[in-house]
Amino acid sequence: MVIHFTRAAGHEIGTGTFLDSFLFSSSSPAAATTCQRCGHLPRGREGVVMSCLDCFLHGGSLYLFHYAVSPAFFLAKARGGTCTLAASDPGHVVIHRARYLLDKGGFGAYSLFKNNCEDFAIYCKTGLLVETAFSVGRSGQLASLTAAFSAVASSPLRFLTTSAGGLALVTTGMYCVGRYVSDIGVRRDVVKIPVQTLVAQATPAAMEAEVAAAGAVGASSPAC
Repeated sequence: MVIHFTRAAGHEIGTGTFLDSFLFSSSSPAAATTCQRCGHLPRGREGVVMSCLDCFLHGGSLYLFHYAVSPAFFLAKARGGTCTLAASDPGHVVIHRARYLLDKGGFGAYSLFKNNCEDFAIYCKTGLLVETAFSVGRSGQLASLTAAFSAVASSPLRFLTTSAGGLALVTTGMYCVGRYVSDIGVRRDVVKIPVQTLVAQATPAAMEAEVAAAGAVGASSPAC
């Protein structure tokens, strides 16, 4: 079984635009039938869900995402969304985060640019969240698109050369730098947040319940 973060198929950014064809997502298949193996209902299920591997892949391929890679390995992977310099926590911690978010919710609404399936996976693996409100999320795919756009449109260094080879070299260099500084493993606007705190911040009622439960336990405990 796979715990993942999803939104209805074809609506990864809320409108079903062409971007859905270029960015990998764990969105549910478009069919309206319930899976006989795991009981997953494609339509009407969004947020943190659990399904079998077949429903998760929906005819696609399974890819391995690498953690704690070296800078050289990271830069050698030209395509984003394949690796990160951030280290993964132990397996039991990762599973605890995923199951806690499955049971309690609290990961927020799906957003392609701020809160997507890769963001969920990276949080479960590392516990890291971006605290800067105006930046993109932790997704390497989005970081790559942002880096590519910046390399082509924003770099003043493109005016230092007129040759095609020189322009390609400058653009490639800016793209690599943009990807590197946007990675969750080197960014300075990230914090490590326990999953209980994340859920409590998202749901004030849950925080009040935990505080009340802690108070009840304290009141029932004998005085030392």
